[in-house]
Amino acid sequence: MTFTLPQAIKGPLFALLAYAIFATHDVLVKALGATYSSFQIIFFSVLLGFPLVTVMLMRDPVSGTLRPVHPWWTALRTLAGVSALMGAFYAFSNLPLAQVYALIFAAPLIITVLSIPILGERVGAHRWGAVVAGLIGVLVVLRPWNADELTLGHAAALLTACGSATASVVVRKIGKDERPVVLLLYPMMTNFVLAGAMMPLVYQPMPLLHVGMAGGVALLAFLAGLLMIAAFRNGEAAVVAPMQYSQIIWAAIFGALLFGERPDTPTWIGAAIIIASGVYIVLRESLGGRSQTTPATAYRHRTDNVAVPRIAMLLRNQANRVPPGYQALAKRPPKQ
Repeated sequence: MTFTLPQAIKGPLFALLAYAIFATHDVLVKALGATYSSFQIIFFSVLLGFPLVTVMLMRDPVSGTLRPVHPWWTALRTLAGVSALMGAFYAFSNLPLAQVYALIFAAPLIITVLSIPILGERVGAHRWGAVVAGLIGVLVVLRPWNADELTLGHAAALLTACGSATASVVVRKIGKDERPVVLLLYPMMTNFVLAGAMMPLVYQPMPLLHVGMAGGVALLAFLAGLLMIAAFRNGEAAVVAPMQYSQIIWAAIFGALLFGERPDTPTWIGAAIIIASGVYIVLRESLGGRSQTTPATAYRHRTDNVAVPRIAMLLRNQANRVPPGYQALAKRPPKQ
């Protein structure tokens, strides 16, 4: 007798596993960040991620050039993605894991706001209320009234939220026209060039173990991306998307066991407010029928912009050119 998981729980389980791997990815970044500059970690992670991306590029059946159809939007998306990556690596290296996640979780709120000018989305009072509540949660986490406690790491985490939100909305706008390889390579090469330019200033020799950890950052992002494809293939976006918030649990576990971190009460309260706001927006878009483009539901994870960015974009060709994101890949019919 063969045990088969019910279809209704396959998507969430795949997503939970993917976000556990994403959290492990962030632990490696934080561990390396205790010794090395964020630029050096990015450089070696991208470098060691090229073989994985090459394998995916070899499977790309779409012919054409690498010139973007929308060069200015592609440039904005690249700038946003690079900013998100550099901000994330710096934030994880310098702040407690739970605090970084709490601030990054504000991305769906920012997506909701950006969708108005970029996607022409109409945002009603309910979602505006959720955005305001989420921003209050951000203030609770940051506590700007205690200016002495604010650091560059907090600014980096907010930069990650803003950058990943911008990149996600732009891809939502141009993804049907651009080749996935273009949206993959431009930010990846920009990360590599910028980080490489900083190497003479920040480089420190790395033992083989640490080089392997940098490769692990790339590999884990790659594997988690594949699992997210499986998650959206087997589950509804409204159920799968909120699973990203499970990372706060891993942050508490990994932070306590590996780094001796104990998030304070305001961090947990702020995180709860932000998470509740994000979940409400996703459910409002998906189940309420109030959104034509569901930009926040389409949000995947800020690590879409990391060392092995947007593996899903490479596979999107095989999803019959439907809108971008893991959900698009999920619509690809299984092979018979």
